[in-house]
Amino acid sequence: MLKRIALLVVAVVAAFCVYVALQPSAYRVERSAIVVATPEQTFAEVNDFHNWEAWSPWAKLDPAAKATFEGPASGQGAVLRWSGNHEVGEGSMTVVESRPSELVRIRTDFVKPFAGSANSEFVFKGDGPRTIVTWSMSGERGFLERAICTIMNGDKMIGGQFEKGLANLKKVTEGKAG
Repeated sequence: MLKRIALLVVAVVAAFCVYVALQPSAYRVERSAIVVATPEQTFAEVNDFHNWEAWSPWAKLDPAAKATFEGPASGQGAVLRWSGNHEVGEGSMTVVESRPSELVRIRTDFVKPFAGSANSEFVFKGDGPRTIVTWSMSGERGFLERAICTIMNGDKMIGGQFEKGLANLKKVTEGKAG
């Protein structure tokens, strides 16, 4: 009887491992919001990492997190390094492409809690007196990350943070656009 239970456990674990291995390694999470401000005003809030503390959802998770800045004040080459509690971890973001009022592309390198990299984009599209902002993140997931996302929905977790961040960005930008 004990042998059958052990074989069943091994079979279930093996089946789970096969299922995880067959999951796609590439991922993409995307959310959009409408901001009642010009693309120039909205772009300015994202293009300068010094502004992120006012709207980033992760800044609210650890107000004591340490942030340092390198390179230019904004735009291509600007770097933000952070270190915080277990909820925000440690890593860096680098603006790799910046097209005024159109696009900010960022490479994020995570150190803690898991090492890895991701690419994020903010796309700004004018719509009369409004701007449609789309925030996306894409990258590759290793076996462990795929296993975690099998149990917990990664799109909902990251997407939920994006939704909070976009709502904060909307509030900050519209407040300044007044």
